[in-house]
Amino acid sequence: MGTHLQASAQDNEHIFRSQHQAVPVPDNMTLPDFVLQDAELYAEKVAFVEAVTGKEYTYGEVVRDVRRFAKALRSIGLRKGRVVVVVLPNVAEYAIVALGIMAAGGVFSGANPAGHASEIKKQVEAADAKLVVTNGAMYEKVKSLELPVIVMGEEHVAGAINWGELLEAADRANTDTISEDVHQNDLCALPFSSGTTGISKGVMLTHRNLVANLCSTLFSVGPEMVGQITILGLMPFFHIYGITGICCATLRNKGKVVVIGRYELRTFLNALITHEITFAPIVPPIILALVKNPIVEEFDLSRLKLRAVMTAAAPLAPELLSAFEKKFPSVQVQEAYGLTEHSCITLTHGDPTKGHATAKKNSVGFILPNMELKFIDPETGISLPKNTPGEICVRSQCVMQGYYKNEEETARTIDNNGWLHTGDIGYIDDDGDVFVVDRIKELIKYKGFQVAPAELEAILLSHPSVEDTAVVSLPDEEAGEIPAACVVLNPEAKETEEEIVKYVASNVAQYKRVRVVHFVETIPKSPSGKIMRRLLREKMLEKMKNNTKSGAILP
Repeated sequence: MGTHLQASAQDNEHIFRSQHQAVPVPDNMTLPDFVLQDAELYAEKVAFVEAVTGKEYTYGEVVRDVRRFAKALRSIGLRKGRVVVVVLPNVAEYAIVALGIMAAGGVFSGANPAGHASEIKKQVEAADAKLVVTNGAMYEKVKSLELPVIVMGEEHVAGAINWGELLEAADRANTDTISEDVHQNDLCALPFSSGTTGISKGVMLTHRNLVANLCSTLFSVGPEMVGQITILGLMPFFHIYGITGICCATLRNKGKVVVIGRYELRTFLNALITHEITFAPIVPPIILALVKNPIVEEFDLSRLKLRAVMTAAAPLAPELLSAFEKKFPSVQVQEAYGLTEHSCITLTHGDPTKGHATAKKNSVGFILPNMELKFIDPETGISLPKNTPGEICVRSQCVMQGYYKNEEETARTIDNNGWLHTGDIGYIDDDGDVFVVDRIKELIKYKGFQVAPAELEAILLSHPSVEDTAVVSLPDEEAGEIPAACVVLNPEAKETEEEIVKYVASNVAQYKRVRVVHFVETIPKSPSGKIMRRLLREKMLEKMKNNTKSGAILP
């Protein structure tokens, strides 16, 4: 079976659909009802466990506390459609909080707990939030917001509502105070897009958006796999990938989530082994650490039960993929593609052990059931045939309702025919595998030539002394833009910036050469693992403006 190509007789559009049969999406079922369906059959099974503290929640406890929290929220006056901002690290209760908000008819909006108080304030104000949920450690960041604040844990914080006492008060109430029914087409989530290429915006998602995405994402999970998967919960839960792709998908399949609040390599490796994790969604920098960091050799890797890892935030360099597969031959590497505006995953790899063809290496996967893709010329808007790079556009039941209070940006992103324009450049090959080349806004225009940062980053990462890197564009009077690289070297490296410049130059066409190299200690990344290119660009421009001598420049 190949990917189906539909050529519309009216406009001769090239539209691609999944090679797999469409999957049904249940009507009139909210996200909490969908993911907790049949949970009573697994009441004693552990749903969430914190890797460091050992704190656990069984499925029975999850169902109980989702209902209790929903009832408690309604008892303090939360109305349908009101936004609740959650400022928490990854903890065992996170999904209970999010699903409880949704079950009450509220709208969950996760905020980055590592964000500055001013950034959290901006999100709270942009979302018109009515309530905040946090913990004692984060309370200082939100106490000045002039909103009711629920504080998790045993700690009693002056001026805040205690989580435990709130649930107990709801238990004592004789009746549930719900007065507004919750429907599948109601909003349930307002995540904010990463903002790595623009101003952060609230993405309006309904129960149906997220249920439909889970139906497509989990199409290949057979009955024999239900209750059998132990997944790593490291990706931030405030991000749509964490709350939907990890927490909700696992709850639906009655697996177990091993929760890690903060990445540290030893903690990560210990969790993989101790908790017998079978599936680990991670980001490329962790793959890099597993391949190159000597700490890995401290652990007995023969005890690993890991069957697959999935990376989704950025392209995986071919050399890095090969090195990982050589070191971990029994672990399948899957790449995926998704975005907040499309409710999470859009493309993914199959599992050959379950009879599903797997996508090619370095592909981000095949089209999931119920979804349509096309690739358009960014200049003309004309859809393109196979093997021709263009902007990826997707259409399905998972497409967001729009950006909150931002009709202009919504109109730029979703066209009149329901196509979501992703801003990513990619193509589909003859077998239906999709490859992402780069982001439109990140393409570097050097003397009229388009240069993809991801291509140069892959070359830089192939250098044995390079641990991490990011390529950005810098303005240039003659060329318009030039490629510039920030490079993190390993501690033993002796190379100079000039030698790194020459290494890239020996591997690419003249117009693709990196023109500026600066050595740095770290590459800034968003919580979801995406390179924060705008921040890097600003820092490099400031360094050049101040005539800092460090760095190498190629004429």
